[in-house]
Amino acid sequence: MDFSIRDANVEDCKDVARMNLDLAAYEKIPEQCVPHKFCDLDLEQDGFSKNPFFQCLIAEVPQQHKSKDGYTSIGFALYFYSYCAWRGRSIYLEGLYVMPEFRGQGVGKALLSKVAQRGLAAGCNMLNFIVMHANQSSVDFYMRQGGSDLTSDVGYHYMAFKEDALQQLAQT
Repeated sequence: MDFSIRDANVEDCKDVARMNLDLAAYEKIPEQCVPHKFCDLDLEQDGFSKNPFFQCLIAEVPQQHKSKDGYTSIGFALYFYSYCAWRGRSIYLEGLYVMPEFRGQGVGKALLSKVAQRGLAAGCNMLNFIVMHANQSSVDFYMRQGGSDLTSDVGYHYMAFKEDALQQLAQT
């Protein structure tokens, strides 16, 4: 199948928001991706401002291979740079998604490879990400690419302070 990977631009925000909602539904956690809190306007502000919080890649197909719903943007990889106190520079893959009808055709691997290339070019020595426990097909995909499961290898717990807890923590 013919597809290409390119840097996202501000015009891609609606497609990224659409696919992000699809990803949340696919992982059976649609309530985690609240449309009024995360939308194309948030993406525009947070990804394409003077000091962006993230970068994004888009997988797209030519018009003649568009999806059954008429989309040519068929996948995305959203990432940002971070730092590990033990290992130095790293790159964090926040989201990787390929529309179901285009899976198994190398799109996800191409997106992941491009993120790895970006990380290496920036001097990173590690690519980090999380995968839902229930998403075994994605776990298997990442393991086939050479990834390791730090949950079992090291015993890490991925922790977060969400909205109200973050506010409460900041006030203590």
